[in-house]
Amino acid sequence: MTDSRLGWAVPLMRVGYAGKGLVYLAVAGVSLRSIWRGGEAQDTSSAFGWLNATPWGAVVLFVILAGMVAYAVWRVLDAAFDLEDYGSAAKGIVARLGMLVTGAIHLGIAVVVFPLLFRWGDAGEGEGIADYVGTVMAWPGGRWIIGAVALLIIGAGLHYARQGWTGAYRDDLRANHFTTRWNPVLKAGLIAHGAVVGVVGLLFLFASWRADPEEAGGTGDAFSWLSEQIYGQILVTGICLGLLGFALFCFVNAAYRIVPKVSGPDVRSLASSLTGGRL
Repeated sequence: MTDSRLGWAVPLMRVGYAGKGLVYLAVAGVSLRSIWRGGEAQDTSSAFGWLNATPWGAVVLFVILAGMVAYAVWRVLDAAFDLEDYGSAAKGIVARLGMLVTGAIHLGIAVVVFPLLFRWGDAGEGEGIADYVGTVMAWPGGRWIIGAVALLIIGAGLHYARQGWTGAYRDDLRANHFTTRWNPVLKAGLIAHGAVVGVVGLLFLFASWRADPEEAGGTGDAFSWLSEQIYGQILVTGICLGLLGFALFCFVNAAYRIVPKVSGPDVRSLASSLTGGRL
């Protein structure tokens, strides 16, 4: 059942996904540049810092800031009005709660961008993930809270990887020549993103298990952990290339994502196109 009165939420979704695409384009691009020069893959803050030092960086950071706020608002609206039609059963409620968590995470990225863009204080210093984890661990039952967060993050990573592996994401994209042609890249990008998110979840789990906030970390720490594994540098390089694909996936969602309660039932999805024949 569609409701055209909710169509005003779709532009927020498009701006949000565009901003999200820029985030991963920056992280993957700066990381590959660093690896090429003999360095290590970079985290989100380092990528933003590099952008901030370029002549055009302020414009990109402003678009990212607007995108992250728009994405956070979109996820709240999506969960509240069930715009993607997950339903009110247990599985649907979990999915909609996950949207709220995702929105909060992206709002956190906006908080990182804001002082860089408006030069408030020293954006290079401040509390990191370990500091926040340490604060939570000091609460009664704090280790259990971090452990629960870790399992949620790992679950999200598995969800992204599964969507990429099974092609479930194709149900949410409009069928056209672009989405059909670039489908393999979208698939690889989603799997790479799932891998990074899953490793971040593992780091939070290590922090909870060992009662050590320093074990927790974000994207940069995930890259560092992966680089310590067998063929780690090759693995990290491959994942960074995959994240370029995920950036494309976000841009494609900005342009062609289907919102069931707004788009209507007659929109042809990429999944139906691929099963029914090429465009």
